[in-house]
Amino acid sequence: MQSIAKDQRINQAIRSPEIRLIDEQGQQLGVMPTRSALELARERDLDLVEVAPNATPPVCRLLDYDKFRYLQTKKERESKKGHKLVLLRQVRFRVGIGSHDKEAKVRQIRKLLGEGAKVKISVFFRGREITHPELGATLLRGIAEELKDEARLEQTPTMEGRALAIVMIPSPQKATKVTNPEKELTGAQVEDS
Repeated sequence: MQSIAKDQRINQAIRSPEIRLIDEQGQQLGVMPTRSALELARERDLDLVEVAPNATPPVCRLLDYDKFRYLQTKKERESKKGHKLVLLRQVRFRVGIGSHDKEAKVRQIRKLLGEGAKVKISVFFRGREITHPELGATLLRGIAEELKDEARLEQTPTMEGRALAIVMIPSPQKATKVTNPEKELTGAQVEDS
């Protein structure tokens, strides 16, 4: 069925003296005066809805407008359910970060990636540190290498003002390995004897 905008004219709100009418099955009933189309809509217990106001004459359709709006909102809700909202989270580093602090932040990145979020990893430069961007690139390369099993690189290192940043996204989940049931049985038999 053709989509109808929320601000369409319905029944008495249609101003045109003459319209082209389409019935509830989609059959064209031809051009007729608006009053006779409204009478036909009342007889069939339906609404007269203007679907193409810019046509000459405007095109109107007979339908149960409340039911149609209900079905449209239901479809919109269903389509929104299928969409997965991906958040972009940011973790910030400094060039001279200590190893323990780096490990703690990498654990935080792993946690965020596990939740399904994209993670923007930034290395900020202060003062004269900006003259050595290779230090930041080395740090980012090391972090990306540590996380290569959990995530993949979406955006390569780029300078954004006084920061060098990459974006990592979670890898598709690997299938869990199925253990061999025969080995489990033999192991259980050894323990029983």
